Amino acid sequence: MEARAGSGGSMVGRCRAVLACIGPGVLLAAAAIGVSHLVQATRAGAGFGFGMLGLLVLACVTKYPFLEFGPRYAAATGEDLVEGYRKLGAWAVWVCAIVTFGSMFIVMAAVTMVTAAIAQFIASMYLPGMQHVTLVGWCGVVIGVCLSVLLAGRYRVLERTMKVVMAVLLMSTVAAVVVAALGGHDTPAVIPADSPKWWGPANFAFLLAFMGWMPIPIDSAIWNSIWVREHGRAQGRAMTLREAILDYRTGYITAGAVAVLFLALGALVMRGRVTEVKDGAGFVQQLITVYSDTLGAWSVPIIALAALTTMFSTTLVVLDAFPRAMHRLTQAIAGISPDERRGRAAYVGWVVGQASMAMLILAFSLKSMKTMVDVATTLSFLTAPVLAVINYLVITRLVPPEARPGRGMRVLSVASIVFLIVFGGAYGVWLVVR
Repeated sequence: MEARAGSGGSMVGRCRAVLACIGPGVLLAAAAIGVSHLVQATRAGAGFGFGMLGLLVLACVTKYPFLEFGPRYAAATGEDLVEGYRKLGAWAVWVCAIVTFGSMFIVMAAVTMVTAAIAQFIASMYLPGMQHVTLVGWCGVVIGVCLSVLLAGRYRVLERTMKVVMAVLLMSTVAAVVVAALGGHDTPAVIPADSPKWWGPANFAFLLAFMGWMPIPIDSAIWNSIWVREHGRAQGRAMTLREAILDYRTGYITAGAVAVLFLALGALVMRGRVTEVKDGAGFVQQLITVYSDTLGAWSVPIIALAALTTMFSTTLVVLDAFPRAMHRLTQAIAGISPDERRGRAAYVGWVVGQASMAMLILAFSLKSMKTMVDVATTLSFLTAPVLAVINYLVITRLVPPEARPGRGMRVLSVASIVFLIVFGGAYGVWLVVR
């Protein structure tokens, strides 16, 4: 009995140790599982069925190495990836700064809008007294809640909050897929013969947007490297290389698996039932409505909870990640070494600035949001080869030999860079000949 108790205690201790080292990967998954999953992956399933599954997996595989290099560098050197860019050359810092600054406000506005639209839709069903609140008003509520969470504490508060939110997200999303698969509804007898194919030239722009943010843009490797350092400060010790890679893989695989779940939702619930697939927040409301029509009103809370937790987690983490990255990038450009006191003040300034700019975009440019999102996703994909090369150079030149990726990872990296360049070039040709 004592041996069993000791064994059980040891197992519990190991589980607690594993959970303690997991954190930055959770934040990465939370940032990834947003518009790219809830909207783009579900739209892909609705429009093309499971035929897009191969492209989804391809996007995840080709981005895997370059996102892993962020936590690998941080654990091997004790520095964030921005410091690696600085050592590589000022050009690398400037490229990443331009990409980050060029997308941070649009991305924040986009994820806030979708989150607010879901909250507004849910409130219209369950809180009749809130029907007079406009979409911009709900955007203000969402940003206000996120600001209060981030400004109330430091990294530890964010990490603990996201572990709870991600647990709810996973359970509600799995439940939604199970409901869709076993809900007893009839599969549409006929799928139109002229149903669009994902490889058609007319759908090239959607493919680019789909793969550009699936599961997350490559520049987010900076975020993960910064979170690895912050996690070490919160825990009182730096993460080992093994812990950092395990944490990253946990978050990345989770993000990929949830993308598959949302693609399945589109294929199971909306495929053949929706003649016109809407964009952005309108699509989320369309998804919830189709659930209600096909499975019954009882299924709506499940998919609504999955949708809301998905987008809230993304909005919260994006409001944290971009400011951290921009603060470090501007420090590197100015030649300033990281300073905890000034760093906190600058971080808060970037957080408030990003939230304010996002609200201005939402207040005055809401109708052009789709165009801005398309520009941001296209920028993410077209700059992906450059960022991939930068991360590859940093990890193969600036870390100790024992911490560098093995031959298999290097081969995958080179093959992925070639794929990203070829696909981006194909898009350029498509723009010319279309």
